[in-house]
Amino acid sequence: MFKKSLALFLALSVCFSLLACGNKSASTTTSTGEKVYKIGTLQLVQHTALDASYQGFVDYLNEKGIKFSMDFQNASGEQSACETIAEKFANDNLDLCYAIATPAAQSINSHLENVPIVASAVTDPAASGLCASNENPGGMLTAASDLTPVEAQFDLLVELLPNAKNVGILFCSAEANSKIQSDMAIAAANKRGLNATEYTVVNSNDIQTVVESMIGKVDVIYVPTDNVIASGFDTVATICLDNKIPTIVGEESMVDKGGFATYGINYYSLGKLAGALAEKILVNGENPGSIPVAYLDAASCTRKINNDTASILGIEVK
Repeated sequence: MFKKSLALFLALSVCFSLLACGNKSASTTTSTGEKVYKIGTLQLVQHTALDASYQGFVDYLNEKGIKFSMDFQNASGEQSACETIAEKFANDNLDLCYAIATPAAQSINSHLENVPIVASAVTDPAASGLCASNENPGGMLTAASDLTPVEAQFDLLVELLPNAKNVGILFCSAEANSKIQSDMAIAAANKRGLNATEYTVVNSNDIQTVVESMIGKVDVIYVPTDNVIASGFDTVATICLDNKIPTIVGEESMVDKGGFATYGINYYSLGKLAGALAEKILVNGENPGSIPVAYLDAASCTRKINNDTASILGIEVK
């Protein structure tokens, strides 16, 4: 009886030891004593801007000599996939999670209670319910914001398209940050005496129908940094070029796909900014909830015009 009790005691002791180990940092060490951090990345969808945000993050950590193992997951634009991946990460004993785009960050934030989170490609984390405030986030999340320079973009619109009066604002209604940008765009348009109308899609399947509904009603289309529209921008560009409708867009990858012009942030630089936040957490031991949301400076914004698009539209760019 004593031997059985002793065996049971030892077995329980081992179990409790293993459970205790599971709650400790997931980082390992190399033969030279360097820490290797375990990081999980959830990216909402694959497109140039978000890909650049991921690459900038990885490159920053490598440049700083921070050792890490990465579990990269792409949700392919599906919210249900975000939830599934977030649930997986919650059981993976990560040192840090990197969430790219608002829906990805929202899923991660709702499932990972004790894991530090760095988000990027999020316009307004506080307004999106990710933190208490952008100045003092609280909780376990901080972020690198991709707040787009809407005022400068509308200055560009007026400069390049002085005769435009009716602006269609195209975005996905499922993205909270796109609605925030749309509100900013309406205010910027009104300030300049322009008429602004919202045109929304629920998902990428709606893009063609919605853009075609704008023909004859708008002089120019404004697209914020919206992930759904960006991933389906080839469709937008085709319709707009066929119907001679210029587009002012939120970031340069859409210009590369046939958009007319942008004055926007660089997402690779945004990823490096997110990497700097991760360094503060992993290396310096700072609490993510005490790190203010970070923003790129004006030097990280780029004016870009697609001259081929301008030629097709018959617009002379001076």
